Amino acid sequence: MPSSASPRAPAATMSAPVVVWMLTLLLGIQPITTDLYLPGLPTLAEDLGASVGAAQLTLSALIICFGLAQLVCGPLADRFGRRPVLLGGMALYTVASLFSVFAPSIEWLIGWRALQGAAMAAAVTCGRSIVRDLFEPHDGARVMSRALGGLGVIAMLSPLLGGILVQWTHWRIALLVLALFGAATLAFIAWRFEETVPRRNPRATRLGPLLRSWGELARHPGFRAWTALMSFSYGGLFVILAASSFVYIDVLGSSRIGYGVIMASNSLAYIAGTLLCRRLLTRHGLRGAVKRAGVLTLSGGVTAAVLSLAGVHTVWAILVPQWAFAMGHGIHQPCGQVGAVGPFPEKAGTAASLSGFMMMVMAFAVGLWLGRQLNGTVYPLTLGLGAFSIGIATVAWTLVQRHGEPTLAATRAQPA
Repeated sequence: MPSSASPRAPAATMSAPVVVWMLTLLLGIQPITTDLYLPGLPTLAEDLGASVGAAQLTLSALIICFGLAQLVCGPLADRFGRRPVLLGGMALYTVASLFSVFAPSIEWLIGWRALQGAAMAAAVTCGRSIVRDLFEPHDGARVMSRALGGLGVIAMLSPLLGGILVQWTHWRIALLVLALFGAATLAFIAWRFEETVPRRNPRATRLGPLLRSWGELARHPGFRAWTALMSFSYGGLFVILAASSFVYIDVLGSSRIGYGVIMASNSLAYIAGTLLCRRLLTRHGLRGAVKRAGVLTLSGGVTAAVLSLAGVHTVWAILVPQWAFAMGHGIHQPCGQVGAVGPFPEKAGTAASLSGFMMMVMAFAVGLWLGRQLNGTVYPLTLGLGAFSIGIATVAWTLVQRHGEPTLAATRAQPA
C-alpha cells in the first residue's frame, strides 16, 4: 500500500506537497464561498431591501446548485478527465463571482450565487476524486486530513477577513475576494495540475450506465453509511453557517469583527480535529476514528442545546460546545469523504458526486428550515446543533461500524 507521502501513478510527477496544495485550494473553495460573506448577511439584507429569508437564499441557492451540479461534474470527470472539468468549472466560478459583486438586487445576487455553486461543484468533486485516483483509502484519509487542515485555515480566515471587509468597506468587496480566489486557483490548476484519472470511461455520462452506477452506489451499505455520516455532519455545520451570524450579531450583540473572531476560533477547533484525525487513523483506522469522534460531536451539540434550554444565552455557552462539535467534524469529514469513494476506484468521480449531492440536499433542507425558524432567539442554532449531533453519533456508532471498512468493500465492488 503506498504511503501518504507519495502518490501512485499516473501522476507521479506531481509531488505530494503539490497534491496537498491543490486539494486545499479545490476543497477550500467551499468554505471561502460560504463563510467570507457571512458577516455581511444582515447588512446585505438591509442594503438590498430583502427579508432574512431572502438573504438566506443567497446561501441556500448556492448549496442546492452545488449539490445538483455534482451529479453532472462527477460523471463528466470520469469520462473526460479531471483537468478539463476543473479548468471549465473554475473559469465559470470566477466569472460568476465577478458578476455577483455588481448584482443590483437580491434576485440577481441569488442567481449569480447559484451559478457560483454549480461551478464550484467541479472543484470539490474533482478534488475528492483525485484522492481516490492517487491513494488507497487509509492513505487517502491521511492526505485528505492534511488538505482539510488547509481548508480549516481558509475557513478560519474567511469570516475574520469578511468581518473586517464588511466593517471597514462593503459587503460587495467580500464578494470580490471570491473572484480573486477563483482566478488564482484557476491559474494554479493550469500551471501545475496533471491528469490523474486512471482510465477514462466513455460510458460514464450515458444515462443508462449512469443510472446503474447510481443504483449500485445507493445499494452499497458502506457507501450509504459514510454518506449518511458526511451528510449529518455537514448538516450540523450548515446550521452554524446559516444561523450563527444572526444569532451572534443580532441576538447576542457581537460586532461583525467579533463574529469573525468567533468563527475563526471555530475553524481552529476544526483544524485541531483534522490533526487529531491523523493520530486516530494511525491507531484505530477509519471506523475507530469516527467512533471516537462521535463522543466529541455528541457532547458539543447536546451541551449547547441543554444550556440554551436552561436559559444560559451567552456567546460562551454556545461557542465552547461548538468547538467540540467542530473538532468532531474535522474527523468525520476526511474519513467520510474517503470512505464513500474507497470501494469504487473506477468511478470515483461518480461516487464523489453522489455523496456530495446528498450532503448538499441535507444542507439545503437545513437552510429552508432555518429561513422559517430564525426568530430572534438562540434556539434554532443550539437545538439544531443538538439534533444533528445525535444523528451523527448514531450513524458513527452503528452503520459505520457495521459497513464502513472500505478496503473490505473494495474486494466486492464491481465496476459498472
